Amino acid sequence: MPALITFGRIVFAVLFIYSGATKLFGIQATADSIAAKLTIPPALAPYSAQLEALTGMPTPQFLAIASGAFEIIAGLMIALNFGARFFAILLIIFIGVVTFYSDDFWNQVPPGNAQTLIDALKNLSLIGALFMIAGYGRGADMAEAAYGDV
Repeated sequence: MPALITFGRIVFAVLFIYSGATKLFGIQATADSIAAKLTIPPALAPYSAQLEALTGMPTPQFLAIASGAFEIIAGLMIALNFGARFFAILLIIFIGVVTFYSDDFWNQVPPGNAQTLIDALKNLSLIGALFMIAGYGRGADMAEAAYGDV
């Protein structure tokens, strides 16, 4: 059973590693997508301006780099089972925020919102799997014999 859990954790993490790498290899396309979907709230505008001055890049470009790097790091940590609970919880928050801003099916008319709704439901299932990883963590220590009570 532990081997299947390890294999499942690695296969699950591939999605985030690939997605993060895709974002980093296409930073401008990712930044354009973020800019089209995200508007900086007025309360956060001064912080966004400070961030732009500090990094020398627009906020969407910084967010594209940060989200790509975060997905790769979180995916690797889950695959390697190092800080799995912590990174699973961070990914739950990340996917929730991304789903809210990018998969807003509730603002689209019914025939056109089908794909966006499916994407949101896929993200919901990812959140469910991340809750399982967060609940299981590194897993229990193997206190039982390898072949049962022999």
